[in-house]
Amino acid sequence: MNIEKFILEKDINVICMKAETFPEGLEDAFQKLHSLVSSSKGRRNFGISRPGASGEIIYKAALEETFEGEAQSLNCESFKIKSGEYESILIKDFMQNIKKIGSAFQELTSYSNIDPEGYCLEIYLNEKDVRCMVPLKSINN
Repeated sequence: MNIEKFILEKDINVICMKAETFPEGLEDAFQKLHSLVSSSKGRRNFGISRPGASGEIIYKAALEETFEGEAQSLNCESFKIKSGEYESILIKDFMQNIKKIGSAFQELTSYSNIDPEGYCLEIYLNEKDVRCMVPLKSINN
C-alpha cells in the first residue's frame, strides 16, 4: 500500500450517525443517515472512527452538510473534519476487498508522527474508491 501525504484544504462540516456495532452496523448507519436527508446526491460520504475507552471501535457514518446547522435541524450529531495534513492510503475498488481498509488504518496508525488525539477518516471518492487518512501532529503539539 502506498502511503502519501494528503492536504485537506478546508474544514468540512458533516452530519453523523453512530453505528450500533462495528463493523456489522456500518451499512445500517449509512442507510439511516441517507434516509434523513432530502438528497444525498453530490454530497461526500465519510467514515469517522477511533478506539473507545475499552478498546472497541466507535464508528460514525457521515455525510457532508449542505448548509450550516443542517445536522442540528435533523437532530443529528455534527462533526467538523479539520483541515490540515494527513497520512493517507488510497484504496481502489475497496468493495473487492473490504479488509484492505482495516489493514490501511493499522499501517497508518503505527507511525509516530500521527496525532494521538486524531481519528481515522475514510473519504469515499466514488462508489469504488476510498481514501483512508489519519491526521498528523501539528507543529504546535
